Amino acid sequence: MADRILIFYGSYRSDRQGIRLADYLVRAFRNRGAEAELIDAKSVDLPMLDRMYKEYPKGEAPPALEALADNIRSADAFVFVTGEYNWGPQPGLKNLTDHFLEEWFWRPAAIASYSAGRLGGAHASVGWHGTLTEMGMVVVSSTLAIGRIGQALDEQGRPTGDGGASLARAFPRFADDLSWWAAAASEHRAKVAPPY
Repeated sequence: MADRILIFYGSYRSDRQGIRLADYLVRAFRNRGAEAELIDAKSVDLPMLDRMYKEYPKGEAPPALEALADNIRSADAFVFVTGEYNWGPQPGLKNLTDHFLEEWFWRPAAIASYSAGRLGGAHASVGWHGTLTEMGMVVVSSTLAIGRIGQALDEQGRPTGDGGASLARAFPRFADDLSWWAAAASEHRAKVAPPY
């Protein structure tokens, strides 16, 4: 059975270059046989967090929130594609994830970061690691960090130049790591109920 992977992207900017990386990842995971779906925070357009999904009475959450909660619960693994804003993660992506908690539990997550500069969003990646762990996910050790995003991927999300070649070389290990943890978590959840 194919891994069901949700790929979250969080930029709200008008000239979003990171969407190229999100699109690349959706295609690359699908080419490996996974069922990959892009969740674009800008398209989902949740309001700034006031009440978490779990704080609504059953059946009373806004439809977009309810649909996304179901989608998250049905996933085997997650990928968070994050740009770096002032050494931190994008507020749109953080806001989307903060609407949920238990829905994330007991599944693996991977981080793919990017920036216009040479560090590839490394600071945002480090920030996300602690956040995702606190939210009940196992964060895999393999990461992707794409510097000079506008030169590494073209407008259709196809790798170009040295940066794109580096991404193409790194992706298989990244995907293998996430797939291994997705299988391990799925198998264990089928045998043993989560402790809380």
